[in-house]
Amino acid sequence: MLIGVPREVKTDEYRVAMLPVGVEELTHGGHKVLVESGAGVGSGITDEMYAANGATIVSSAAEVWAAADLIVKVKEPQPIEWPMLRPGQMVFTYFHFAASEELTRNVASTGITAIAYETLRGPRGDLPCLTPMSEVAGRMSIQEGAKYLERPQLGRGILLAGVPGVAPAHIAILGGGVVGKSAARIAAGFQADVVILDISVDRLRYLEDIMPANVNTVFSDRHNIREQLRLADLVIGAVLVEGARAPRLVTREDLKLMKPGAVIIDVAVDQGGCVETTRPTTHSNPTYVVDGIVHYCVTNMPGAVGRTSTYALCNVTLPYVLRLANQGLAGATTVDPGLANAVNMHKGRITYKPVADTFGLPFTTFVA
Repeated sequence: MLIGVPREVKTDEYRVAMLPVGVEELTHGGHKVLVESGAGVGSGITDEMYAANGATIVSSAAEVWAAADLIVKVKEPQPIEWPMLRPGQMVFTYFHFAASEELTRNVASTGITAIAYETLRGPRGDLPCLTPMSEVAGRMSIQEGAKYLERPQLGRGILLAGVPGVAPAHIAILGGGVVGKSAARIAAGFQADVVILDISVDRLRYLEDIMPANVNTVFSDRHNIREQLRLADLVIGAVLVEGARAPRLVTREDLKLMKPGAVIIDVAVDQGGCVETTRPTTHSNPTYVVDGIVHYCVTNMPGAVGRTSTYALCNVTLPYVLRLANQGLAGATTVDPGLANAVNMHKGRITYKPVADTFGLPFTTFVA
């Protein structure tokens, strides 16, 4: 099979979808790998490193897209890439279709097979391709929140850790999944006052057991969310509904409860955001202010730490790339139902029900 690795074109995206070791594994298996020149630069990987492991370096993205049977990417195809998608081609990447009807309709019209990292299920029912980037984003949310709470960034002028005689910041984390847990660990290390909200009491029990004493858990309902908004200096949006649009937990009216200069980091922006006033931003222009509240809603947070994120992502995606290359779509998805769950589109039809339901579009059961 011919596998293509184009350079990412999303603004401020520094990750790449394959490491040199992945090229070596694929070429040793009899496959050919095309890598667009400069694809790995943002992650510290040179063309020479790819070539030394068997890749063919090509000068343009068009060459990669035109030749490859399987495209391996990091982020969803951007509008400039849509004309290069072709029927029957497999594209393995983060799609996050539920966040954009425009993306959904345009990609479906190309006839590709869209295999989404974020809905691929592991043998334990987990989301192995989503987990590492959720870990990165969760950790980054506290790092970024600390920065944007500073007064020159229009924040409240709060130091997360406080100092002797001055209370630390209060951080409310909406969602106790991978993002929320990762955020809480870092926030706890800052000695902040942390509360995690979640709708699963079992999950809250687990978090209560593993977290340090400055992290508390609260059941997530409207009353408790509003109370935490009143107290919070920093709010982390960390909710996830697999493959579907994130639920709206914070309305614009709720912002009036918050302290002027408080910060919202909506990690859920990739799936539409859990705050009514969320809109996608970039690392170059990451924040905006609504009703006195600083919003940070970067859609590709892990892209800023490209080297860490690339290695973390490729560690988990390579086995699936090898499976698709060695067995083809039909063989790989028959052997691995979790991989079949990742097929969001096939032959122009939406084959992942939460995406179809989000936009009221027809759903078709996937058959390779």
